[in-house]
Amino acid sequence: MHKALDYRGRCVVLTGAAGGIGRQLAKTYAEAGATLELVDRDPDALAELAESLQPEGPLHVTTLELGDWHAVQHFADDLACRNRSVEVLVNNAGIEYQTPITDPGAKADACWTHLLDNNVSSMQRLTRALLPRLRAGASVINQASIWGLKGVPGFSAYAASKHAVIGLTRSLAWELGPRRIRVNAVCPGWIGTDAAMRSLRIMAEENGRSEAEELVAVLAAQAIPELLTPADLSGTFLFLGSPLAAALTGQALSVSHGEVMH
Repeated sequence: MHKALDYRGRCVVLTGAAGGIGRQLAKTYAEAGATLELVDRDPDALAELAESLQPEGPLHVTTLELGDWHAVQHFADDLACRNRSVEVLVNNAGIEYQTPITDPGAKADACWTHLLDNNVSSMQRLTRALLPRLRAGASVINQASIWGLKGVPGFSAYAASKHAVIGLTRSLAWELGPRRIRVNAVCPGWIGTDAAMRSLRIMAEENGRSEAEELVAVLAAQAIPELLTPADLSGTFLFLGSPLAAALTGQALSVSHGEVMH
């Protein structure tokens, strides 16, 4: 391993740690020797993840609802009490579901509000709270999506939230640049996670196709026609959090087997 990818002595805060992508990122950073601060709203899944890891560095888990400002601030205060500086913040937590424009009434509005708060506001809320802990040279990595780079019928709230994540990323890159803090986004393509496969099933039903047929159509739009795995993202996140990416900020990297090239 390149010495710049050696995370020993470096603290990584990872949200959504117990989800499909989060679990892989936790494993990747643990194997690189990072001091891990794993955050998730599911205490059982978080405990199971912690037991499954064999980290070289210290590991601490926190059950946290990122929509609760007071809880987020308490987490930041706890890091301060433990004298923990943060070298890498990975804002990975998020949700995905369908929001057709034809859905009527207050329930549809509530779904929009809930999704945008989970996927966008939670990122700025945690990043803001952790600013005193982010030292010069730190890296903030926001989880976006290729759906933040194009339009998708039926998933307007999710697509809008990921466009917003990219806008937030670029704005914070300017705001935090004078502090020598980098901010970038990763835009994954189709990954074999539970959330993505739920969306695939919905799209198949809407298009009158089987799930297998829908997957064929999805993969046909990629230069490399293969479904990604969470492990395919590991190198990108390791790189962005390392000194090797010192000149990169405000970028939205498409990791999609070539489905989106920009």
